[in-house]
Amino acid sequence: MERRKRRSFTPEFRADAVRLVREGSKSLPQVAKDLDLTESALRNWMREADGGKSKEPAGALSAAEREELVRLRKEVRHLEMERDFLKKAAAFFAKETSR
Repeated sequence: MERRKRRSFTPEFRADAVRLVREGSKSLPQVAKDLDLTESALRNWMREADGGKSKEPAGALSAAEREELVRLRKEVRHLEMERDFLKKAAAFFAKETSR
């Protein structure tokens, strides 16, 4: 079986496809078949329309939480570097004053 070329669809087309499924007159597989789409693509579009939720499991981090986590990890690395520097400086001055 030959692979189909990757196609791109406009946001309007995607919204219309999702609307067709949600109206309930046809099932998701039937709408996908009528529009020559894969069912998984249409399901993904529906998931995106429901608020951008991705395939992540329940309890996964949101985009904002992920950004905050990255920022906090960067800050922790910076603070650890400062702490290590101050430890070394304290040891150096302690050794200097004991002479």
